[in-house]
Amino acid sequence: MLSEKFKNSINSYQDFPKEGILFRDISPLLINPELFEDLISSMIKNPMFKLTDAIIAIDARGFIYGTAIALRLKKPLILARKQNKLPGELIEKEYGLEYGKDKLTIQKDSILKLEKFVIVDDLLATGGTAKCVSEMLIELKKEVLGLSVVVELTELEGKNKFSFPVSSEIKY
Repeated sequence: MLSEKFKNSINSYQDFPKEGILFRDISPLLINPELFEDLISSMIKNPMFKLTDAIIAIDARGFIYGTAIALRLKKPLILARKQNKLPGELIEKEYGLEYGKDKLTIQKDSILKLEKFVIVDDLLATGGTAKCVSEMLIELKKEVLGLSVVVELTELEGKNKFSFPVSSEIKY
């Protein structure tokens, strides 16, 4: 089964980046081109990708997977970036972190003519970042068809924050 193959390739590091955190390193999925191709092929099998107008990838590791998916599907790639990283007229939203607040931005012109989106990121933990992106889109009367991630940390119950489907290739 592919999900087990993906899971077995991930390295885990205890107490990184700080004590009490078990870091799941997805770098080995990128180092192996065949495994990376299998991962992208598996992700795009989800029907939500056929219906979407665009892929919206979250800064920064979501860009890796979002780019590969958008290229394979020949769909526009929209970037959700941290503040002060994008020029032009922006849609901005602040969201909470364990240790404070951050802000995400999307270039307004990049989504004006698009209606349906799939959000892509590397990891779903508490769901705050993806929730921020989905709220920005929904506030503009856009439709979020789903969230696609490589890894989901199920014990943190991040997927419960969403009214749309969440697809994950690996679950811990």
